[in-house]
Amino acid sequence: MGIRKLLGPSFIILALGLGSGEVILWPYLVSNYGLGIAWGAILGLAFQFFINLEIERYTLVKGESVFVGLAKLFRGSAHWFILSTFLGFGLPGIIAASAQVLASLLGLASFKWLAVFLLIVIGLILSTGKTVYGIMEKITKVVLAIGVPFIFLLALFLSTKADWGTLFRGLGGQGDGYWFLPSGIGLATFLAAFAYSGAGGNLNLTQSIYIKEKGYGMGKYAQKIVGLFRGQKEQKIKLEGEEFVVNEESVTRFRSWWRLVNWEHFLIFFFVGSLSIVFLMLLSFITVAGLPSNVEGIRFVINEGTVIGQRLGSIFGCLFLLAVSVMLFQTQLGVLDSTSRIMAENAAIIRLKKMTNRTVHLSRFYYYFVWAQILFGIVLFLGNIYEPKTLIVLGAVINAFAMFVHTGLVSWLNYRSLPLAFRPRLWRRCVVFLVFVFFGCFSTIILLNKLGLFTVNF
Repeated sequence: MGIRKLLGPSFIILALGLGSGEVILWPYLVSNYGLGIAWGAILGLAFQFFINLEIERYTLVKGESVFVGLAKLFRGSAHWFILSTFLGFGLPGIIAASAQVLASLLGLASFKWLAVFLLIVIGLILSTGKTVYGIMEKITKVVLAIGVPFIFLLALFLSTKADWGTLFRGLGGQGDGYWFLPSGIGLATFLAAFAYSGAGGNLNLTQSIYIKEKGYGMGKYAQKIVGLFRGQKEQKIKLEGEEFVVNEESVTRFRSWWRLVNWEHFLIFFFVGSLSIVFLMLLSFITVAGLPSNVEGIRFVINEGTVIGQRLGSIFGCLFLLAVSVMLFQTQLGVLDSTSRIMAENAAIIRLKKMTNRTVHLSRFYYYFVWAQILFGIVLFLGNIYEPKTLIVLGAVINAFAMFVHTGLVSWLNYRSLPLAFRPRLWRRCVVFLVFVFFGCFSTIILLNKLGLFTVNF
């Protein structure tokens, strides 16, 4: 398979991060603390690059998701993934942010009902189409192809040589009067941004599901989730993968696939992701850095639109806000799709343990969770719990701990379940172990800090 035909899953995982870390949290931090923290965004992306590839490794070899494999090794893992996914991503902060930005563009005083409407629209989009993956891939490619270049051009046009110098120093950890972390930065917000450099939380695990649906490696033999309104009453799907003989031919094929998925993920997820987050941070710095109102939720985004409109003309300010709103909407669409896939597959795993017939109605489970999350979000909005930044940061802290857990579990799964020829090399295991320790330590510090048992001052 050529690299062009291989493109797809990394577009989705990249887009999942655009609306949380790239568009919101890192630019928010930059608007308040400058570009000296830019190093954290790139390091976070690098961490997730290696995490995602180890997730893909298992499915390339086994033709089944990591959830199926983990359920064979760890009793109760399916229940954990349902609970942690719903807690981490059921909080609808991203769509609230999209609605707030769009409401400011439309001149609406409140965005609560607009957020409710957008959630329902997402549910309808995911409930149509021949296959859900096909819809997601098409929408994602269009949004990234239009929105990201527009952001790039704005940043290039408005920036100066001095701004680029500040950015490059920030990538090395040098800020205005500090190294790496500025005084007064919120530790939870920084961890949230770090965890969302990319998808974050259990969303990384959907790489396993997406490459199975795309047909990479042994995923060629897996089936797809069909649309809810396609006229098919039942779709029984076998979750387990296929076995094969480990010989020179199978090892050669794996290595060929491995090279391709590494290139695909590096080019789309890491390279394009790095460019996206760098330009978004730079745009935030050159337009609104230091404005007092930046600390108020996601007000800095609206400030950016105002400043861009003042410098280039109101039409460009409006187009920027529209692009941000659409990118956030697309991210929430992708999050709902991915989290519903995670919870559906794990619910199916639980159900299979109680059945003699080794097939399940996976599509039905998927749509239960899609609409359950939408209803949960609507309930929160109607209860006046809809401040975007608060919801995003809370969810991201939960997801940082979830990343600590699944990084360790997947590493152990690959060590225990894969034949020796398909296991990661020592240097990759060391990198993933470093990621595991980082998120474990950081999550522990945040928990102790919130409990008042440990104080961190920068």
